[in-house]
Amino acid sequence: MTSIKTKDGTEIFYKDWGPKDATPVVFHHGWPLSSDDWDNQMMFFLEKGFRVIAH
Repeated sequence: MTSIKTKDGTEIFYKDWGPKDATPVVFHHGWPLSSDDWDNQMMFFLEKGFRVIAH
């Protein structure tokens, strides 16, 4: 599980797939979803050579 922790202790989980030097596509969800809701879209862009990131 990949996450970052903010100064106030909040931990944010994220997915970061694909080549680090590729053009990134960032997926942002609203309440009550999660990064898992983007998996199909992320796989599409990943297969096209993009780096995909979702929190």
